[in-house]
Amino acid sequence: MNISLCIDTGNSCTKIGIFRQDELIEKIVFDRFGTSEIEAIFEKYPDASCIFSSVAKHDEAITAKIREKSAFFAEFTHETAIPIVNKYASPQTLGKDRLASVIGASFLKPNADILVIDAGSAITYDFINAKNEYLGGNISPGVNLRLRALHEFTGRLPLVEAKAESPLLGNDTKSAILSGVLSGITFEMNGYIDTLKEQYPELSIFLTGGSTFFFANKLKSAIFANENLVLIGLNRILQYNDA
Repeated sequence: MNISLCIDTGNSCTKIGIFRQDELIEKIVFDRFGTSEIEAIFEKYPDASCIFSSVAKHDEAITAKIREKSAFFAEFTHETAIPIVNKYASPQTLGKDRLASVIGASFLKPNADILVIDAGSAITYDFINAKNEYLGGNISPGVNLRLRALHEFTGRLPLVEAKAESPLLGNDTKSAILSGVLSGITFEMNGYIDTLKEQYPELSIFLTGGSTFFFANKLKSAIFANENLVLIGLNRILQYNDA
């Protein structure tokens, strides 16, 4: 049946994408992910190939159990073969999710200059050119991190809850904070897009991450919003290694 399990373990949860060839047929999110969850998944998909990626510390028993159950197993590290050229100066320090997301974007839109913006706890900007060369990117504080910083590193500013809608100019302290954070990030994103378009006029923009909904309708350029870029990229890497 050519089923692939793509497991992405982050700091707060584990996301699993189940693919049939290139089609994502199921997605599962676990707050807790251990050997019992692995057993249940492989009971449903007993002959699956699997790729495991983790940006957090994890129990080695989890990796061993996945390896035992998989028809083919790959753990995504900086030494894993990938279908693009990675020109990052220190590949061992590059976030696996960042690399997987650009691989996913380049699979969806091949031979294109692409900026991937991942709006999560941190906001990452990653660029891959039409030659399939990953050239690097930047890391910036995310929405909640900025809101917390304004509260925790000042004497009197309140902690403001993130909301999708905010005025351009706040008319009280809370709306000024929220607008300052969301508008500031929007201007930041548009700035990266405009500057890269000067060199790459046909630039495509992919937006992903948990805070995507704050910005999807606020960017000046047309974007491809896809919350599953990392999983799509992991599936592509798995296919490349299990050829």
